[in-house]
Amino acid sequence: MSKENILIIQENKKARFDFTIIEVYEAGMVLMGSEVKSLRNKDVQLKDSYISFRGEEAFLQNAHIAEYKASSYNNHAPERLRKLLLNRKELGEIYGALREKGYSCVPLKIYFKNGRAKLEIALVKGKQAHDKREAIKKRDVSNEIRSATRRSR
Repeated sequence: MSKENILIIQENKKARFDFTIIEVYEAGMVLMGSEVKSLRNKDVQLKDSYISFRGEEAFLQNAHIAEYKASSYNNHAPERLRKLLLNRKELGEIYGALREKGYSCVPLKIYFKNGRAKLEIALVKGKQAHDKREAIKKRDVSNEIRSATRRSR
């Protein structure tokens, strides 16, 4: 069994705050060469991106991968649709859940796994305002505990 080599490029921390994560999937992406080079430079923004369906295929929408500076006429459009590579069973599960009320599909992180660009996507449900306040309280308490233990050393 070989060891997996993972290099995280970008995480969508806002998605974890705004949504309750139901299920997580790993998807490949169809990319151009200049997009891969921009990913290696970590020139990507997942903040307002989401997964949409066209027919029976899933696409990453509104993800900004900056143009690669050294690329000439062969550059890509920064916010183009990018096809996701998932198996038929996963596509069916996600599409079925998206038709239910209140579910969405958003990217959580983009990374390289054994030299291939991968996208971690999640089936999510939106959090209410009181849920967000509870998350902020928990984060503040854990930060206070962490800083108190640092001072006590």
